[in-house]
Amino acid sequence: MLVMKTIGLLGGMSWESTASYYKALNEGIKAKLGGLNSAKICLYSVNFDEIEQLQHQGKWADTAVILADAAKSVERAGADFLMICTNTMHKVVPEIEAQINIPILHIADATAQYLVQDEISKVGLLGTQFTMEQDFYKGRLSDKFGIEVIVPDKDDREIIHNVIYDELCRGIINQSSQEQYLKIIARLHEQGAQAVILGCTEIALLVNQASTCIPLYDTTAIHVEQGVDYALSSDR
Repeated sequence: MLVMKTIGLLGGMSWESTASYYKALNEGIKAKLGGLNSAKICLYSVNFDEIEQLQHQGKWADTAVILADAAKSVERAGADFLMICTNTMHKVVPEIEAQINIPILHIADATAQYLVQDEISKVGLLGTQFTMEQDFYKGRLSDKFGIEVIVPDKDDREIIHNVIYDELCRGIINQSSQEQYLKIIARLHEQGAQAVILGCTEIALLVNQASTCIPLYDTTAIHVEQGVDYALSSDR
């Protein structure tokens, strides 16, 4: 008899993309098992305003404390593993891992496995300025998987970042922003990127593969697929 694991989610960063996680995880379990099956989920949703202010103040240790406390709550509630529903806050995964006894499914690892499988050796990365500029994400892709990562120039990084926080995290979808993103994706492709990672869980709300012929890797969809597979696996 199949024993489904309980998925622990740290969400709210933003709740817009967390809603996508919740829906997709349930759809994934139903697709695998059929009938009235749905995912067993324990969700802790933080107040993103508090996290966002600490991010922009550079107080990452404080964000780690908040998320580690949330992760411990999810573990106590019975989660068998943890998924963090945001790319940026994977920056503090080591601090969270030190506080819990259940595994964390890392979003960058899940994405990299697809890239390696598809023989992508040079990839463009879109995300918050923290994800694009700091090494916790890019370095993991290059050091662990041998993938070269390129990011947009400074002006384009600012556009990407501002659209995420000022629009997408607030549920605002603008066609003009979509057009800007597609131009930036095209520029990365011209610089040699074989594909582009949508390295912020909100970006898929704005652009998707139907928008461009350049291969896109939607980290939310990839992370969810890994979560569904792990929830139904015998791995512990």
